[in-house]
Amino acid sequence: MAYTLLSDLPELGKLNRKEIAALAGVAPMSRESGSYTGKRRIRGGRAKVRTVMFMAMMSAIQCNPVFKRYYEHLKAQGKLPKVALIACMRKLLVTLNTMMKNGTRWGEKSPEMA
Repeated sequence: MAYTLLSDLPELGKLNRKEIAALAGVAPMSRESGSYTGKRRIRGGRAKVRTVMFMAMMSAIQCNPVFKRYYEHLKAQGKLPKVALIACMRKLLVTLNTMMKNGTRWGEKSPEMA
C-alpha cells in the first residue's frame, strides 16, 4: 500500500482532507437535482489507489486496534459493513495526509488516531 500511495498519489500531504479523499475516490458524493435526493456514494478518483486501500483496510480492521475499534463503532451505529469499511479507508487516508503534512509518525499522538 505504501508503494501505491507514494507512486500513484504524489499529492499526499499537499491537499486538504476533502480534496485528498475525493482524489482517491473515497469521498461520499451526493446525487441531488432539484427536489430529488439520492444516496451518497463514492465514485471517481484513482481506482488503483482505492483498490489497494480496500485490501489493506480488510486486514487493518482485523489487526489494527484503532481501525478495528472505529469499524466496530460504525457497525454498532447501524452502518452496513462495506460503508463502514469505506469510512475507515477515508480515515486512514486523511490520517496519512495529515501525518505527511506535519511530518509526524504513526506512533506519535495525533487527533485522528484518538
